[in-house]
Amino acid sequence: MSKDFTFSIKSICFDENYHPADNTRMTTNFANLARGLSRQENLRNTLRMIANRFNNLAHWDNPNGDRYAVELDIISVEMNIDAEGSNNALPLIEILKPNIIDKKTGERIDGIAGNNFSSYVRDYDFSVLLPEHNNNKSSFSTPDNFGDFHGKLFKHFVNSSTYQEHFKKPPVICISASSSKTYHRTENQHPILGVEYQQNEFSSTDQYFEKMGMQVRYFMPPNSSAPLAFYFIGDLLGDYTNLELIGTISTMETFQRIYRPEIYNANSAAGKLYQPSLKNQDYSLTQIVYDREERSQLAVKQGKYTEEHFIKPYKNILEQWAANYAL
Repeated sequence: MSKDFTFSIKSICFDENYHPADNTRMTTNFANLARGLSRQENLRNTLRMIANRFNNLAHWDNPNGDRYAVELDIISVEMNIDAEGSNNALPLIEILKPNIIDKKTGERIDGIAGNNFSSYVRDYDFSVLLPEHNNNKSSFSTPDNFGDFHGKLFKHFVNSSTYQEHFKKPPVICISASSSKTYHRTENQHPILGVEYQQNEFSSTDQYFEKMGMQVRYFMPPNSSAPLAFYFIGDLLGDYTNLELIGTISTMETFQRIYRPEIYNANSAAGKLYQPSLKNQDYSLTQIVYDREERSQLAVKQGKYTEEHFIKPYKNILEQWAANYAL
């Protein structure tokens, strides 16, 4: 049945004039920033932070710290299900793709697709399925085969002709380290990614991304406060150029400084042994308005939307497809 599951991609520029589409994922970092009275100032300041951080990391042959500009595209992916002869396009995921402009040479350089990762099915898994599974239970657990279906959908997308036509390299997802785990600094150091950290055990997010075919490594880039989690396929250090990696770091570190300032805008950097904490009081705020509470509420709403419009109506088709798709 995999031939019946095809994908389509839409792209919109994330700039100071960005307005979220009616059907966009409202829990995304970029959609949250683009609402309210401060929307344009939010967007302008966010893009300035990304550009400044990019030039800070790409400092060679860049004496004035302004050689590079960064543009961002929001990539929306829909999955088309051919059910009983009718085509049904369902929103699936949204990712970001940086585009790097070298103002010295005029060259335009593709960044790495991925960065931020928003998924309707993941919202359903973590905001609907998981709480229901643990309701009135004394200890936390995950349902059998938790994340299998989402993992198969994601791998099907990355392996699809649609992905290959739009992107030259596999995606890299960059998110916050888990506040429930402890990380220790290693002796390994990369000139761009920075110092590598290793976690004491896999988090539920690590396990979830593993089912998507992605490994994880943790690096704290130069002049950062905390390690970032990089989820990737293949060789993170060998498959991508320095400028491609800088595009991902500058984009996602900026969003994390806005969204989790307690960790990524902390006034002191992570030590040899480190556990991220949202209760940290020693941090600085950015000049950007962000509604973190609204974001968590919307995750539940969109998880329920997915259940109503995707999981339940297509249950038999999805189960049949998943049973025949090997992880």
